[in-house]
Amino acid sequence: MRARIRKAMEEKDQGFTLIELLVVMIIIGILAAIAVPVFLNQRTKAVDASIKSDLRTVAQEVESNYVDTQAYAVQASYVPASTAGVAPSARISTGNTIEYKSVTGGYCLRGSNPNSSATSSKYFVYSSTTGGLLAGAAAALAAPCA
Repeated sequence: MRARIRKAMEEKDQGFTLIELLVVMIIIGILAAIAVPVFLNQRTKAVDASIKSDLRTVAQEVESNYVDTQAYAVQASYVPASTAGVAPSARISTGNTIEYKSVTGGYCLRGSNPNSSATSSKYFVYSSTTGGLLAGAAAALAAPCA
């Protein structure tokens, strides 16, 4: 009995074949090719969400100021608190820029970030006259911010 067990242990394969290793590497490569672009897209979505959040924050501040003064500000610009020499009243995320423009009967905010999916022809806009946050091509958003 012992001899048979010893013989079986000596003849047993002790590793994987080259083909098995290549198949596993191909499967891992396919999974990585699927997962990496999805993961990288999440960062852009996070930047877009931060712009939208900052637009809502600045809009709340503008509305709060309106309650106190009964008038909207004429012109303002909001930049991150980390920008040297500028002390904005609303804290916004690093890299985001919020532009404020007074329009008839309200105001318009336009947010951007170089790392956003919003390119030079697309912005995130908050318009008090149309009822809130908008996103789309600059031509479609020109009317609220004109």
